[in-house]
Parts: sequence; structure tokens; C-alpha cells
Amino acid sequence: MPSKKILEEKQNKVQELAEKFKKAKMIILTEYRGISVEDDTKLRSTIRTNGDEYGVYKNSVITHAAKEAGIEGLENLEGPTAVVVGYEDYVAPAKAINDYAKANDFYTIKSGVMDGKMVSASEVKKLANLPSKETLYAMLASALLGNIRNFAVVIDQVRQKQEENA
Repeated sequence: MPSKKILEEKQNKVQELAEKFKKAKMIILTEYRGISVEDDTKLRSTIRTNGDEYGVYKNSVITHAAKEAGIEGLENLEGPTAVVVGYEDYVAPAKAINDYAKANDFYTIKSGVMDGKMVSASEVKKLANLPSKETLYAMLASALLGNIRNFAVVIDQVRQKQEENA
């Protein structure tokens, strides 16, 4: 039987992770077996640049934290699990993990949680292939600018017609 101190430490870890899960927009679970310390450090750094977090937890801690956060479907975790928690963006953490997994065959995406709902590894990969938020904004601005130009041309043509008729 574990000591009272060890139980308290585990409960604190569960509480801490549950709070992160509650705040998260995107959670990605990965199997990190085979990653070097150097690569792990680089991956953590990449993920942190967006304000997201990367950590390794025992599956029991993840399972209890998920239950506490109201997330269903994380009961049957197997193997070593790393957790990426994205707070502001859905695409950035998915893109960082997917890019790393593509470059390293041993690193795999297990599954994810998006706004509290389970998503498969393939759905995380699809999300990772979307353009970034900034690119989508640029595309939207370009489309709106094109519509404004077209509207201005129509208005100018109407003005010219009115001048011809006057």
C-alpha cells in the first residue's frame, strides 16, 4: 500500500492535469517510446513557442485527470504516453506533433481530445494539415478585398451609366 505522502503527490498530479485538461482546446496523446533526450527537448521547445505544454504522465494519472475533467474515452491507454495540451489554437499543437511524427517513424499519435470530445489519430493528422490561423486570416482578407474591388467596379459602372443618361 502506498504511503499517504505518495498518494497525495499522485492526487496533486491528477488535479493539476485535470485543470490543464479543463482549460485546453486541444489535447493530443502520443507514444513517445524511442525519443532521445535531445529530440524531446527540441519538441518541448517547439510546442512551448505557442504557449502549449508537453508532458509525460502515467496512464493512470491521465485516466483519472480525464474523468475529473469530464472527458470520456481515455480509459484504455497502453504504453508510455506523452500529453500535449493546446490552450489557444487547435492546429499549432497538432501540426508540431504531426511534423515530428512524420520525421520519426517511432513516434506515434495515439488520439486526441478537441473541446472535450475524443478524436482519432487520423483526425488529429487532418487537423495538422490545415493552414495556420494566420494563413486562413490572410485568405479571408484576400477574398474580402476581391469582393470590395468588385463592388467598387459595379458602383463605378452604375455612376457612369447615370452620367450617360443625364
